[in-house]
Amino acid sequence: MQIVSFPEEATPFELRVQVRELQEQAWPSPPGSVAPPDAPAHDPVLRPLSMLLVDDGTLLAALDILSKEIVHAGGCFAAGGLSTVVTRREARGRGHGRHLVAAARETMVARKLDLGLFTCDSPLQAFYESAGWRVLPGAVLIGGTTQDPFPSDQPGFDKVTMADFFSPEARQAEASFRDSRIELYPGEIDKLW
Repeated sequence: MQIVSFPEEATPFELRVQVRELQEQAWPSPPGSVAPPDAPAHDPVLRPLSMLLVDDGTLLAALDILSKEIVHAGGCFAAGGLSTVVTRREARGRGHGRHLVAAARETMVARKLDLGLFTCDSPLQAFYESAGWRVLPGAVLIGGTTQDPFPSDQPGFDKVTMADFFSPEARQAEASFRDSRIELYPGEIDKLW
């Protein structure tokens, strides 16, 4: 079993096919609208990095790290977030997803990002905590665009914001992220990463 990483557009086709299959298991597309395997799932501006847990050619789990600069409380930070975290249905419950999510956190550190932050459904909070992430109390991510914001606390959502602060500058600013509205604005494709 090994973790391999590729810029999304450079992911080998045979793995991209398996990524799409896993994503369709987790989040089925409306009939007739399944994207081809080589179509990008994310906005290239967010520099998507696909991380894949592979065992003898079979994809067990996948996720993407998206990143961009954000401005918060007067500071500029290189931020990354997890997106499309998925484990093959028949391989769930064996720690594969946790292993990959923890490796993604370490990859963000290695890529010299200041912080990682993302939202998850509240029932998944313990899963992400077990992989090294922490709840960012009271924080709301504002996704979408400035013209069409997409907040994580909108009606019908049951989201929590997960985070970790890697650089000294981010750790120093950590308190300003708690109980705040964080202007992420990743765009129209990845409304919330």
